[in-house]
Amino acid sequence: MSENSSKCLHPHSAPIPGLRLTKSTSHMSVALLVFPDFMLVALGWALRHKLGFSREFFAGTERLVYFVLFPALLFQAILRTPITAGNAAMLLQATAAVVAGGVALAWLAALALRPSSLALASSAQCGYRFNTYIGLALSASLAGLQGQTIMALIVGFAVPMANVAAVYGLARHSGGNLLRELARNPLVVSTLLGLACNLAGLQLPGPVDTVLARLGAAAIALGVICVGASLAWEGGKGYGPLIAWMLAVKLVALPALALLTAHLLALPPLESRMLLLFAALPTASAAYVLAMRMGGDGRMVAVLISLGTLLSAVTIPMWLLLAGQA
Repeated sequence: MSENSSKCLHPHSAPIPGLRLTKSTSHMSVALLVFPDFMLVALGWALRHKLGFSREFFAGTERLVYFVLFPALLFQAILRTPITAGNAAMLLQATAAVVAGGVALAWLAALALRPSSLALASSAQCGYRFNTYIGLALSASLAGLQGQTIMALIVGFAVPMANVAAVYGLARHSGGNLLRELARNPLVVSTLLGLACNLAGLQLPGPVDTVLARLGAAAIALGVICVGASLAWEGGKGYGPLIAWMLAVKLVALPALALLTAHLLALPPLESRMLLLFAALPTASAAYVLAMRMGGDGRMVAVLISLGTLLSAVTIPMWLLLAGQA
C-alpha cells in the first residue's frame, strides 16, 4: 500500500505535529500521550473500589456502552472511512496475520502447559482479543482523527475474527451455538453492517449522523472508565504459568508480530503505528462477560484482564518508542 492509499483512509485529516516518533522522542513524551486514557482507567477503579459506586451501576453502564454507544461509534467510524479494495486489502492482511498469530500462540499453551480444557478455553481469548475502547482513545491521542479512523478500520476487520475464535473456543467447551452467539454480538453486527453500508455507498442523513456522533463521543470515555471499574485481582490462584503465557503472547509476542508484519507488507508509517498499537492493546473486558455467559472461568479471566491492563500502561509506550526508533 502506498502513502497515497493511506491518505485515502481519511483525506481531510491533517497530520498531527510530532506524530512521527524519532530517535529524539523520549520515553516520557510517549508515556504522556497515553497517560490521560490510563488515568480514566484509574478513575474507574477508584469510583468502584474507593468511592462506593456499586457493581450494578457499572454493570448498567457497561451494557449501555456495549449494546448502544460503542456499536454506534464503530458503525459510524467504519461508514465514514473511505474503503477501496486497494487500501483495505493490505490492512486486512496485516490485521488477519496479527489475530491469527495471536490465536495460534494462545492455543499453543495446550502443548506447552497442558492446562484443563476449561482453563484454556477461558484464557486463550485473552491472548488475542483487544480492548477497543482503549485502542480508539489512544489512537486519537497519538494521531488525531486520521489515526482513529485507521484504528476503526483495523478494529472493524478484527472484531469478527477475534469473536469467532473466542466464541468457538468456549462453544466447544460449553456446547453453545457459534452462529447464535455471533449473531447476538453487537460489535460483530455493527461492524458487518458498517462495512456493508460503506461498500454500498450509503450515507446517513445529517440528523442521524449527528446522533451517532454524540453517542460515539460518550462511548470512549465511559468505556475506558468501565475498564477500570472491572479490574479484579482474585481468582488467579493455581493458574500462574497459564496467566504468564497469555500475558506474554498479548503484550510481547503480538506487538513483535505486528512490527514484522508491517515491515513485510511495507505498510505506510501511520498504518504501521496503528497496527502496532492495536497488537499491544490489553485484552477486552468483554472476555470476562463471554467467559461467564458461556460457562468458563470468569474469575481467572478477570485477573488476566486486570494484569494485562496494568502492564500495558508500561508496555504500550515502550513498543511505540521502539517503533519510533526503528
